[in-house]
Amino acid sequence: MIKTVETMLLSFRKHFSREGCFKWFVVSVFALMLRGDKLGITSVIRDLDLSHKCYENLLHFFRSRASSLSSLREQWYITVRNSTILHRVKGRAVLVGDGVKQSKEALKMPGVKKMVQESETCSKKQYIHGHMFGQIGIIITNLRSRYCLPLKSSIQDGLRAMAGWPEAKGIMEISDKSHVEQIIESAFEAAKVFRDSYLLLDRYFLTRPALILLNALNSTHRQSGDDLIVMITKAKANCIAYRHPRRKTGSKGRPPRKGKSVKLAELFSQKRFFAEATIMMYGVEETVSYYCLNLLWGQKLYQELRFVLVSYRGKRNVLVSTDTSLDPLTIIGLYSTRFSIEETFREFKQQIGGFCYHFWTKSLPKLNHFAKKGTDLLEGIVDSTSRIKIVETARAIETFVFCGSVALGILQIIALDKRHRQEVKESRYLRTYSKDVPSEASVMYYLRKKVFSILSRNPHSFVTEYIREKQIWGFEESDAKTA
Repeated sequence: MIKTVETMLLSFRKHFSREGCFKWFVVSVFALMLRGDKLGITSVIRDLDLSHKCYENLLHFFRSRASSLSSLREQWYITVRNSTILHRVKGRAVLVGDGVKQSKEALKMPGVKKMVQESETCSKKQYIHGHMFGQIGIIITNLRSRYCLPLKSSIQDGLRAMAGWPEAKGIMEISDKSHVEQIIESAFEAAKVFRDSYLLLDRYFLTRPALILLNALNSTHRQSGDDLIVMITKAKANCIAYRHPRRKTGSKGRPPRKGKSVKLAELFSQKRFFAEATIMMYGVEETVSYYCLNLLWGQKLYQELRFVLVSYRGKRNVLVSTDTSLDPLTIIGLYSTRFSIEETFREFKQQIGGFCYHFWTKSLPKLNHFAKKGTDLLEGIVDSTSRIKIVETARAIETFVFCGSVALGILQIIALDKRHRQEVKESRYLRTYSKDVPSEASVMYYLRKKVFSILSRNPHSFVTEYIREKQIWGFEESDAKTA
C-alpha cells in the first residue's frame, strides 16, 4: 500500500522548486488520508504526532510560491491517467462536473459571499455565507465498481475583482468568467490529458453561454472530425425547443432559423412514440420508456441537440446531448453515473474534511453580513501589500483543497486495488457490505489504525523519512546535534 502512495506522490517532485516544500506536501496529503478530526492544520499535526513547531511551517507551505498550482493540477491528471483504470464508454473517458457550496462564517476570509442554498433537506439553511466551489471529477473503475475521483476544485465565485490585480500574477490564476463557463474550461483542461471525453452536468449547466464556449473550445481542439468533449446534461421541466425550419418553395427573404416551438413536457403524453428497454441505472436494472428526437435549442443560437425523454418509476426527465448521433440508451446510462460526484462531495466533506480550512488575513476588511447585494470588499483594496496577502490566502485555501483531492483520489485507487481489499475489510467490522470494494472511509480507518505499523515496516520509504523528520523526536535529535 505504501508503494502505491509513494509512486503517486513522487510524480509531483519535479513541480516543487524546493525539497522542503515537497516534504510538507507529502506530509499534508498523507495526514489528510487518515485524519481523525476536521480541525484544519491542527489535525495534520495531531494525527501524525508531529512537533508543535510544524504549525507555522505548514501555514507557510500552503501560502508558498515554491510550486505552481496549475502545474500540480496538470500533473495530477497525468498521475491519475497512469495509475488506474478509467471508465470509458465508446472509447471516451467520463468526466463529471458540478458545484458545491461550503458554509464559512469567517469575517476576514477572501471569496466569502452570501448565497442561496437550494436543498430538499430541512437541516440546511436557505441563505448562507461561504465559498462556491466548482469541481471536475473522472469516473475510475475496476470493471466491477466505480468511483468519481476528484481532479480539480476551485473557488469560482467571489474572487472576480482579484482577476484584474497585477499582484495576482505568479501567485494564483483567477478567472473573471461565470461558474458555468469555468466548469467547461476546467473540463477541457482535463480532456487535453484524458483525450476524448463525455462531460456529465446537471440541468443548471444547460445554458446558451455554456454551449457557445463548448463549441468554441471544441473547434480549437477538434481531431478527426470528432469533438474533444461531448456534453450530456438534463433540461428543465419547462424547456422549450424548436423543430427544424421548412422553407416554402419560391419564398423570398432570409430563410427561417427555427421551426415550430415544442414544449418537451407535453411530449410525454404521446405514448405511441415511446420505446421500452431494460438498462443498468444506479447499480440496478431498470425498465425505462424513452423517446429520442433532435431539435433546435437556445434563443438566437438554435443549436441542434439530441433530446431523450425518459420515464421510469413514475419519474420523468429530459436528457440532452450535444452529439446528435449518440444512442439514446447510452445517454441514459451515462447520465445515471452523474450522481457519483455527489457521493464524492459527501466523502470529501465528511471523511477527508477537504473544506475544513481556516485561512484568513488581517489585510481584508471585515465581512458585513447585512451589506447590499453586489457589494464586494475586494474592489476597495488598492494597497499592493494587502493585495498580495489576500491572494496568498486565497491560494492557501485552494492548495489545501487540492491536497484533499489528491488524498481522496489515492484512497479511491487503493480501494479499487484487489491486493489491499481483504486486509482493509478485515480491519473494520461492518454489518453489511454494500459494495465489492471497501469505501474510502474503510481505507481511512485502516490507515489510521495501522499507520505507525506501516511506517515501521517501511523504514526506507521517503514518506516514512519525511514524517519522522517532522515528529517530536526528529526535532529533539536535530537540536542535540546543534548543541
